[in-house]
Amino acid sequence: MKQKPFSFRQIEWWFITIIFLAIVLSNILSVNIDYLTRGNDLRMNRYIANIFLPLILYGAFYFVHMKIIPQYLLDRKKSKLIIYSLLVFFVSLALSMPFYFGANYGDHPFMPFYFSAVAIYLSYLLLVYIFKRLILDHSPKDYSFYNIIRLITLYLFTMLFLLKMQKYYWDLLLVVYMIVLPAILAVSIYNFLLVYQYEKSGRNGEARAYYWLLPALVAIIFIVIGIGGRSLEPLIAGAICILLMMLVVLPLSNLLFRKYDDFLGQISTLSLQVDQGAANLDFLRSQINPHFLFNALNTLYGTALQETAERTGEGIQKLGDMMRFMLHENHQDTIPVEREREYLVNYVDLQLLRHKDQENIDITFLPGETPCSGMIAPMLLVPFVENAFKHGISFRKKSWIKISLRCLEGSVHLDVNNSIHRKDADDPEYKASGIGLENVRQRLKLLYGDRHELVVRENEMEFFVHLSIKLK
Repeated sequence: MKQKPFSFRQIEWWFITIIFLAIVLSNILSVNIDYLTRGNDLRMNRYIANIFLPLILYGAFYFVHMKIIPQYLLDRKKSKLIIYSLLVFFVSLALSMPFYFGANYGDHPFMPFYFSAVAIYLSYLLLVYIFKRLILDHSPKDYSFYNIIRLITLYLFTMLFLLKMQKYYWDLLLVVYMIVLPAILAVSIYNFLLVYQYEKSGRNGEARAYYWLLPALVAIIFIVIGIGGRSLEPLIAGAICILLMMLVVLPLSNLLFRKYDDFLGQISTLSLQVDQGAANLDFLRSQINPHFLFNALNTLYGTALQETAERTGEGIQKLGDMMRFMLHENHQDTIPVEREREYLVNYVDLQLLRHKDQENIDITFLPGETPCSGMIAPMLLVPFVENAFKHGISFRKKSWIKISLRCLEGSVHLDVNNSIHRKDADDPEYKASGIGLENVRQRLKLLYGDRHELVVRENEMEFFVHLSIKLK
């Protein structure tokens, strides 16, 4: 409530929608069918009018408030605002006339109920505009006052509308709006400030005292009314109110308060994780200047070429390309599939340089000849290849890794098959870190859903992965 203004256009729309829905439903359900069929035509005409007149008013409100005004706020074309508003006005006025005169609500050519509704709506818009200019134009640090004022204004103008339209709906609806809803709101605020907050802070004794004080106050009020009027009806009404309050209002409000606290807790946790991640990233970035690192790699690459160390120069060049990928593209939501394949090729080439002279290691890599097209989330293919080199290579035992990458129209397919060699604690690869396969599973599930297929099989001798992704 403090950080920014509420989205009042949506709040107003939902609030008015509920009000008109209640009006229409109350008009439909509050009349006995026998009463209609046994009476004259006027009863039926009024019954139909009480259903369609609110619907026509609501339709006019929807088009003006949710379509015409938002469009004007975007393009600022006053001519369109005036023309469309007048069109809605005259169309809704013309649609209302047959029901109004057919129900014999009056004979005035300009229906008072319709113009009263329009006047109330325009007055509300004018007052809201004044609030915005007086409060929002000064960019306050705390928007609580503005939000509360707007909510109260909406409530009061809706009450004024209901009072003006009183003969067009069931009277009980006005009682609920003017008495029951404020009472529920007052009880909920009391519960939040004097019971729930004390319980949350561990002051259970005070919380219990305020909890039982509320029904006691309600009981005293109805007892005084009953004694003054010498009637049992207020006592019965008071007992019903206390039961509803204790069994419905308070438990439901407590549930809402807990859900709200849980929601705030989740936001705080996520914000903390984001802040920690940003701090860690800033720390890592501060450790090594990327430009210095790339310049150093270029220098080493040039030196290797001067000394005719072609394999060393090739390895430095591929390492530099991989580091550029990690720093500049890995943080993006999507990258070209061809860039992901280039990174994969560089990674495998570096591993081939490392294991090229090992007779007991057989590495087969088929990167595919067809150029890859489309976009893909970064670092979805490499983890499976990285996992193969991490667990599939042994310098003492027969090892093999087979990698096949195929790019088709609108899809990419990766197959990885490798031997399995459990690492000993003294193996340098034992604690090697990489992007976990479970992490990749979750990313695939979130990003591609049923547009991907991941098959993983494993036995004592080998590990097999098949991944297919349908690209957007």
